[in-house]
Amino acid sequence: MAIESIEINLQLQNCRVTTSKGERDYPCSTALNGAGEREGSGCTPRGSHRIRAIIGRGQPENTVFVGRRPTGELWTPDLHAEDPNRDWILGRILWLCGNDLGFNRGGLVDTQRRYIYLHGTPPVEPRGVPLSHGCIRMRLADICELADLVSPGTLVTILES
Repeated sequence: MAIESIEINLQLQNCRVTTSKGERDYPCSTALNGAGEREGSGCTPRGSHRIRAIIGRGQPENTVFVGRRPTGELWTPDLHAEDPNRDWILGRILWLCGNDLGFNRGGLVDTQRRYIYLHGTPPVEPRGVPLSHGCIRMRLADICELADLVSPGTLVTILES
């Protein structure tokens, strides 16, 4: 079952996945700073995107990433307690690329160069509440499931409502 498209709803903090067999909803967490495309804004970019790369397939579900590379660490509650304010990127990374030149692609509004991802977050971090630095955070099991079903080029639309 391949994923046909993904829709992120910023108001609902929801990730809706469409497949040939129907739709499924996953809770997510987008940017604390709200919606916006500008570099350095800490906002989640809106509009039409596609998955540029899928990172982490084959890694353990709780793999820790920095700079899109596994650090060799596996997330645990004890590791989290050592650095509770760390921006944890776990499990899998679905790196986004904007489709709309001048809006979310190119110049100072380039989603890909802003390193905007769908990625896993620790189970102690809430979903359904905007708290990220711009990315879309998801439960580990959910992002790992999605990463197995998407391919580069899969459409991702990010809507305000």
